[in-house]
Amino acid sequence: MNLRNMTTRFPVLEAVLCASLLLAANIAEAVENISLQALFKDKAIVVVDGARRVLKSGEESPEGVRLLATDTREEQAEIEIGGKREVLKLGVVIAGFASQGKGNVTLYPDRGGHFFVDGLVNGANIRFMVDTGATVVAMSSAVANRIGIDYRKHGRPGMASTPAGYVSTYNITLGTVQVGGITLHNVAGSVIEGSHPREALLGMSFLGHLDMKRDGEKMELSER
Repeated sequence: MNLRNMTTRFPVLEAVLCASLLLAANIAEAVENISLQALFKDKAIVVVDGARRVLKSGEESPEGVRLLATDTREEQAEIEIGGKREVLKLGVVIAGFASQGKGNVTLYPDRGGHFFVDGLVNGANIRFMVDTGATVVAMSSAVANRIGIDYRKHGRPGMASTPAGYVSTYNITLGTVQVGGITLHNVAGSVIEGSHPREALLGMSFLGHLDMKRDGEKMELSER
């Protein structure tokens, strides 16, 4: 007997199933912060809104966070919450699961016509310069070291051409990038060896997911 026939014959069962699904969705929407505290083969310790949960692969926490897989080599775990898959990195807090509507930010240029904004990368404070010419969110190794990004361990080495010549770079994935009320997860980034650029560049791996609008001098960024 399939589920449809069962729920047709037993309306109480249908009501219970619907209520259970609705409750699970509401619990998932209430989660605001998740972090990966420890990692083992097929097992992880996650902190969900301050509550420490030990999960095996396939298990689900009371908050509706299900552990799908662990990767001790990459120091990450894949989870599912509210039907959506996310990748957790060790020591990185993922925020913004609670439903808060679409975020937006209004920026104004400095005297030189550049747009600067304070934000967060993996929960650490950072100063951005909006740069639509940058393919990804880019920062100097000095900035990366300050905010605790181990780019040599987790990044892919490469080279980039600059006015000063060729420099070493590392392609990385940033767990979260937040500007105002806008938070994006798993954003492509790059670390450039040295002290330049002084401010991190808010490039298209972040901006490309937003609606950008110029109204006179001001710039508005909003989630789609």
